[in-house]
Amino acid sequence: MKKQDPKPIRVLIVDDHLVVRMGLSALISFEPGMSVIGEAEDGECALELVRRYHPDVVVMDVMMPNMDGTKATARIASEFPETRILVLTTFSESKDVVEALDAGATGAIVKDSSQQELISAIRAVAEGKRVISPEISRTIAGVSQKPQLSDRHRLILGYVAKGLSNPEIGKLLGIGPDCVKAHLKIIYARLGVATRTEAVAFAFQENLLER
Repeated sequence: MKKQDPKPIRVLIVDDHLVVRMGLSALISFEPGMSVIGEAEDGECALELVRRYHPDVVVMDVMMPNMDGTKATARIASEFPETRILVLTTFSESKDVVEALDAGATGAIVKDSSQQELISAIRAVAEGKRVISPEISRTIAGVSQKPQLSDRHRLILGYVAKGLSNPEIGKLLGIGPDCVKAHLKIIYARLGVATRTEAVAFAFQENLLER
């Protein structure tokens, strides 16, 4: 029996510049094992297309009108935790990138990355791996040694500190337990811990939560 080829990675491109979208679409469409299922010019359109087509990976610009990449990332990560988000930015400003990563992005690379770096990053995030380009890593490291958490992640960590389970937290936030679990993975990665107990202890130690 002939072995079936694996399903292609379905990619949604989000950028407010038409030329950039066209260029990315051409690069990705010609790559074996990948297909572009749509293009969006802002975060609102991206969210609509994700709901319609359920892509495997969203290649997301940060600075866009109507709804920026960080807000769109948070909405997509909340509603569709199985969809991976790769932030693509022309400038590695740490605040924007950190916020996008905290919001649920799986990776972040700069737009002047090579074609191979882009394709490799898409494949990696599709497998659930975290990818951050060296330029962005250096910028993030230079801002602050204290871990950065979004307001939403602080809220979730606060509920964990109170002893709430994932289903209980999800009910309070209006999201599913799996989505809470996905957020916790991001929190663990940001804090450099592996368990709920370690996360809470570290957060109190670093004054990330009020006692």
